[in-house]
Amino acid sequence: MSRIALAADHGGFDYKTRIAGLLTAMGHEVRDFGTDTPKPVDYPDVARAAAEAVGAGQADFGVIVCGSGIGVSIAANKVHGVRAANCTSVEMARLAREHNHANVLTIGERLIPWEMARQIVETFFSTPGSDDERHLRRIAKIESDVEGKS
Repeated sequence: MSRIALAADHGGFDYKTRIAGLLTAMGHEVRDFGTDTPKPVDYPDVARAAAEAVGAGQADFGVIVCGSGIGVSIAANKVHGVRAANCTSVEMARLAREHNHANVLTIGERLIPWEMARQIVETFFSTPGSDDERHLRRIAKIESDVEGKS
């Protein structure tokens, strides 16, 4: 069981609700960082809140949804310790976890049908990060760049 920080803006509100149920059914503990309504909100606010929980170790992973998945991915990746991946296919979700050890999944509700989004979430959370040295070396380089040690 993992602790999941879940968030969405108004463009991802419906999927956020569905994903919460899916993650709970998978045995994960879900912490909701909003929004609680389909009324417009600024996506950087909810993305940052969920990403900060992951970066601080209060959550193991995050899932953030907006209309495209792009804006929340950009916002989440500004938080130290976060490797957010905007996935539009099952293969992207698998590779994001396996090769990049992504710890935040972003999804675009307006771009991906629910059945595909469900499969992406399931794949993201069932794929372990590879312990292959080449992937670990590259992840270390990403982390050192974020810290200003490149």
